[in-house]
Amino acid sequence: MLTTEDYTHFPVQMWERVLSKVKKAVVFMDDKCAEALHWCGGAAVLLEAGARNLKQFSSFEACAVNEPKAVFVVSTLLKGTTVEIIKDIISLSHFQYCVVITTVAHSVHLLANNVTTEMEGSPVFEQFEEKLCEWMGNMNYTAEVMHVPVVFAPVSQQLLLTPMFAHLFPLLPPDLEAINAKRPEKKRFGSLVDVDMNSLPVELQFEIKSLASVLNSVFEATGTREESFAVGPMSRIIAGELANHPQAKNRRKVAPNKASIIFVDRTMDITGAVGHHGDNLVEKILSVLKPLPGHVTDVQVDMLELTSLQRTPLSQTTLAPGCLAQTQSPAVQTLWEAMLTNKHKEGVMEVRRQLVETASKEKLPIKMSMGRVTPEQLCSYMQLFKSSWGALESHCGVLQLGLATAQTLRHPSLPRWDACLAFERLLLQALGDSNFPAVLRQLLPLMKPRGSEDSTTSGSRSREDENGPDEMILLLVYLYSLADEAQLADQDTEEEEEEVEKLERELIGALTLVLTRENELSPLIQKLTGCAKPEELTTDRAHSAVEKMFDTLRGLSHTRDHLKQLRSVYTASDGVHQATYRPFLRQILEEVFHPDRPECPDIEYMSGGLTDLLKTGFSMFMKVSRPHPSDNTLLFLFLVGGITPSELRLIKEIITTHKPGTQVLVLSTRLLRPTDIPELLFTTQRLLPYMSV
Repeated sequence: MLTTEDYTHFPVQMWERVLSKVKKAVVFMDDKCAEALHWCGGAAVLLEAGARNLKQFSSFEACAVNEPKAVFVVSTLLKGTTVEIIKDIISLSHFQYCVVITTVAHSVHLLANNVTTEMEGSPVFEQFEEKLCEWMGNMNYTAEVMHVPVVFAPVSQQLLLTPMFAHLFPLLPPDLEAINAKRPEKKRFGSLVDVDMNSLPVELQFEIKSLASVLNSVFEATGTREESFAVGPMSRIIAGELANHPQAKNRRKVAPNKASIIFVDRTMDITGAVGHHGDNLVEKILSVLKPLPGHVTDVQVDMLELTSLQRTPLSQTTLAPGCLAQTQSPAVQTLWEAMLTNKHKEGVMEVRRQLVETASKEKLPIKMSMGRVTPEQLCSYMQLFKSSWGALESHCGVLQLGLATAQTLRHPSLPRWDACLAFERLLLQALGDSNFPAVLRQLLPLMKPRGSEDSTTSGSRSREDENGPDEMILLLVYLYSLADEAQLADQDTEEEEEEVEKLERELIGALTLVLTRENELSPLIQKLTGCAKPEELTTDRAHSAVEKMFDTLRGLSHTRDHLKQLRSVYTASDGVHQATYRPFLRQILEEVFHPDRPECPDIEYMSGGLTDLLKTGFSMFMKVSRPHPSDNTLLFLFLVGGITPSELRLIKEIITTHKPGTQVLVLSTRLLRPTDIPELLFTTQRLLPYMSV
């Protein structure tokens, strides 16, 4: 019987196919493939396999006369800009041997070239090989084009991410409007649940087909027959595409291993993704440290404390940053797993324990101290390694995770996390006691520019400590995602609607003022407004961005309207217990592992096809048993749109409590920090990249 380890080893197996081609070659790789490689050993594995150099996939790169071989690794279709960049690099170089590896299957390339029938061989790749020879200047030179799904990043033993699909997010009401705008009035969809694959923009169809092909590759390589289930409109489309994949049908007939896979839309629970209730160390590290350039998940760890360099404005560009992806030793991986899936306090304690143990092994003069773990204490342990280059090199992985922890604990913006958590708890209580306008009104006093005289924070605190526009937007998303939970929410009166509209106008005005008063724009605000500098952000541009944001906010509380059972993530106060947020994932897993195995109408079985439709008909007059997600001891959870570290911990706890023998592997498009959600929700015209094709 296969275990989750067999599946987490799949990404490494795929990279081995790439490594077999890189000997004596210069490798050009785009950011998404580079991020996947980053979690599979990084550039070192390429160089160890014989690669001469690794360069960015860019038209501004080229090779010398003495570098005749190139390998291109890309995450895109071999069309448009990708082709232009390959041509540019070849034209500026002197290659005699080119290998192009794409993560996109040949079947998707056929569709992109308007070929709907199945064809023998790989004609699109063969034609591209001829083009490569033309660009190299000699048809006798060697060119190879192939598909290798180097898509997954094995972030932990429990989690596989797909950097290639990091921007893929479930559809929202504004997207439905964009889709309907291109359809005749009589054929417009009433809700997102009605949207099917063929009605999506062509490029988005390619994206989903590519994802289905990648998942099929995993199951093909491991001989797995999957039973697919879905919760949410986008998940239904993806699961349906996997079920109808041409190769999948043949595979399922002969595959010896069985597994269940449940696709879940992130939009089923926005509250959990923007909230600060996650008691997890990695969640805080991802939130406060700067992202690693070109990466969606990993962060920059300042390594200056392990050197003798002085901290100057130039020191950051002198010294390469550390990171969280440590694949060198089992001990480091164990520490990373503890940080990722344990509570915050347990994670910090494990970091200290590992540092003490490592220093003791190296016979460094460590002074033990008990009690609360402080960043100063962790740094004092790590600075001992400066005196021993061998120890520093041997334990660099543990030290990078230790520095990430210390830098997070002492980060000036960390107090904002607790401030947001406190206000979220107040909002939860208020929702059960008041109508929505009354709760919304409680946000108005927060919408003040930082450093202003009427700011709600005390004068002794710095601007960096004060809640800024990022936190205000997160609280708005949190509140609107729970709007339907407000008292009497199902009995809206005209008067109440008018009051909400008036309050929204006030909030839009207040938040516009906040944005225009910022001395420096955060990455989130830059993405939402399209402005890189404060002087570019005019009042009109800020107001327009905030108005569009509210258009999306209003639909957030309706994302579960189509569900029959799992319609709420809120438990109201009963006079004894306070109101609480109830994670959607918890509810799904409790349904799946319930000892009575009830059939949940919201977890839709997608692998049945015609057979399942017949069973549905027969079930009207006889008992028909359908596959259940708990039928198999191996369960995949695919979160479309991202998962948080605290949700990983939740999954681990539920499995341990409810069904210890079950193995669960989580797949997702990205590991979320709270500010990722507003970016995914509000980025102007989210369907624009797809609509442009």
